[in-house]
Amino acid sequence: MKKYLLIILLLTVQQLVHAQLVPFQTKFEKTIPVLNVATFHMGHTSDATRTAFNPKDPERVKEVHALAKRFAAFKPTVLVLENVPSRTEALQAMYDAYLKNPQMTFEHPSEIELLAFEVGRLAGVKKVYGIDYKKGYNYRIYGELEKKADSITYNAYWKLVEKNTKNYMEKLNREPTVMDHFQMNNSKVYLDFLMNVNADMLLYASSPEGNEGAFEAAKFYERNLIMFSNLNKIPLSADDRVFLLMGGTHSAFFRQWLERSPKYHEVEVLPYLK
Repeated sequence: MKKYLLIILLLTVQQLVHAQLVPFQTKFEKTIPVLNVATFHMGHTSDATRTAFNPKDPERVKEVHALAKRFAAFKPTVLVLENVPSRTEALQAMYDAYLKNPQMTFEHPSEIELLAFEVGRLAGVKKVYGIDYKKGYNYRIYGELEKKADSITYNAYWKLVEKNTKNYMEKLNREPTVMDHFQMNNSKVYLDFLMNVNADMLLYASSPEGNEGAFEAAKFYERNLIMFSNLNKIPLSADDRVFLLMGGTHSAFFRQWLERSPKYHEVEVLPYLK
């Protein structure tokens, strides 16, 4: 019996080794590079989490434009932004006006006007596209449940969030700059945190009889899936280079799909922030 077990083990190992030697191509021969930049919202936002930022403060604008110069070194050919596709034509018109007059002012500037437009201007980008899809979900569902199947994990996680926030601020020992925010937002650990805090922790929010949190999280997953589908509707060539700017949680979702996509490859953002 031991002899047969040994033979089976050896055959299994041999198959595994053979599988590792056989090439398994997951990407096309030529893929489209995507600089998937996670931003905080610089203008008005309905998001639960907001970053204090005055988009009309000349010093803050100067910081953002310094970032734009760094990102322009990626040499994008296309700007893809967190804006609904139905507004792409209006967005393009606004961008074209900015190219003619970079000193123009915006009534309600956001990261689109302050950062993306400047990246595009510096890099000579001609085309702008929106890929957002609007779908609300109840991220407060946990607090609305009368009975909870798990009354520990969700609350314990928020205590961990508070601890991490406190540790970060103590280590920084000053108010975060725009660069600080972007370095944090585009780190893997923080992007994973955003996935948790905005979606996956809802999988721990349910009553004993239901799956209330999971149904709400599915709505946010659906929103991001459709956003990625909208990206695939843009007429890109193999020679294009995409500057993708969205709120951090959307960027976090896109990381996993860009990694597995045969069409694209994600370019690391942090090297542009050193």
